[in-house]
Amino acid sequence: MDWIYSLGLFLGSLIANTLASLSGGGAGLLQFPLLLFFGLPFSIALATHKVASVALGLGAAATHLKQKSFTLQEAVYITLVGCVGVVMGANLILKIPADLAERLLGVMILALGIYSHFKKQLGQSVNPINRNWQGWIIGSLALVFIGIINGSLTAGSGLLVTLFLVRWFGYSYKQAVALTMICVGLFWNGIGGIAVVQAGASIYWAWLPILLAASFLGGAIGAYLSTRFSNKVIKQCFEILTLLVGLKLLL
Repeated sequence: MDWIYSLGLFLGSLIANTLASLSGGGAGLLQFPLLLFFGLPFSIALATHKVASVALGLGAAATHLKQKSFTLQEAVYITLVGCVGVVMGANLILKIPADLAERLLGVMILALGIYSHFKKQLGQSVNPINRNWQGWIIGSLALVFIGIINGSLTAGSGLLVTLFLVRWFGYSYKQAVALTMICVGLFWNGIGGIAVVQAGASIYWAWLPILLAASFLGGAIGAYLSTRFSNKVIKQCFEILTLLVGLKLLL
């Protein structure tokens, strides 16, 4: 690519990852279509996007870890159970119609955004629920399902995790976004990238440095902003991004 395409890819990825880090997911809304627009085949673009998204988690991790808004055990739990689904999803993506799956996911994400909008107090404060053994088991099944979506599709799974953590376990939006950025952005996407490559896709290494730099910087900026904004503002950002991601997947 010449410098114009390089700059366009960097800026697009930076914006996408900043919004994702602030709202708790959705980096694939812009970054993945950019890769397709610049000529990469679907499977190569997916693998390249997954690996680059690891830098999003790295960029956000330092800021969120300083806040100490969750425990190590909670992060390990979400990471491990989700990665089971991620590996399954990465092997399914080459076997199912991607268009149909993305449209169904778009409907689901739109519905979640609308639900959040009308639940005004959702995620505004910490309200621990379902944190007994039954709740953790049911939560595991849901996170495995979301992990399958993460491994097989390009955008939206982080938003699903964010709202699930708020609704099922009673985290505030700030806590849920922090957990999503570390567990999904860093570990789920890293495992997903490896699994997609093992399933037969390849990474386009020439563009990876640009994407890694933009993802890391976007993750750091978004994480910094999330510590400065209230749960109400983060909730609104989440709802706007679910609308955009849902419409993008549908249309």
